[in-house]
Amino acid sequence: MEPGQSVAYISDVAAQGLKPLFVAGCAVSSVFFVLTFISERWLRHSHRLAPNKGVYDKILSVLSIIFSMVGAAGLILLAHFDTFRYSRLHSGFLVMFIGGYLLSAIFICLEYLRLGIYYKEHKIIFLSFLTKLFFIVVELALAIAYGVLGKKRRTRNTAAIIEWVIAFIFAIYALSFIIDLFPAVKNSHHIPQGERSRAMAQASSSLESASYPSSQPRLSHEAQLATEPMVDVGAAYRGRVGDSNRMPAAAYNPHTYRQTPLS
Repeated sequence: MEPGQSVAYISDVAAQGLKPLFVAGCAVSSVFFVLTFISERWLRHSHRLAPNKGVYDKILSVLSIIFSMVGAAGLILLAHFDTFRYSRLHSGFLVMFIGGYLLSAIFICLEYLRLGIYYKEHKIIFLSFLTKLFFIVVELALAIAYGVLGKKRRTRNTAAIIEWVIAFIFAIYALSFIIDLFPAVKNSHHIPQGERSRAMAQASSSLESASYPSSQPRLSHEAQLATEPMVDVGAAYRGRVGDSNRMPAAAYNPHTYRQTPLS
């Protein structure tokens, strides 16, 4: 620590006798955190979690995995290049660590926002979105404050406190993924989130098909048209008025009868 500094930075503690433990801890936690992002993607792909609804969601998930790898690499490297021997490299890898995980959180936050809008029945997805949004806002504000205060000698203690706060909030953020992955558990008492979503979608489509059946061909019967010429009874010739021997209407045949002019 520098003269007048009473609060140690994490890197100050890690650069001393605890460096091997610090490097090992950073490496293990980084690898498992990257595996958490990969597991989340695989569980959605295999319908153990609520699946992504489009290419855009999948792109966001892949980007979050890539930037989590960037953040993990930054954490491992800053643990190895301590602040005493490699001060400039340590600061650069610290920026890489914070920036990588912040970008990863932004992309996965956007993914969970879209999932929360579509799967409104799964409240836990929107709750996870709010958790990640809180992490982004708070960590970004603390990172800016840490960068500004760390440049001035008289505010180094405040910057060190902020660094410890950033580390604890990051640990809570990493543990919050338990909430995201727990719905994928499958046992006799719990059905995975993705299978429940698929069953609900199938039930909904069945109800819609029952309520709105597809149009069936209607059976229609057309009356057979008469092929014989129809007789207009009203226009049938009945003979001269007063003629007792006039022809009955039923006996009139338009094909054989020829009307003779009156004499």
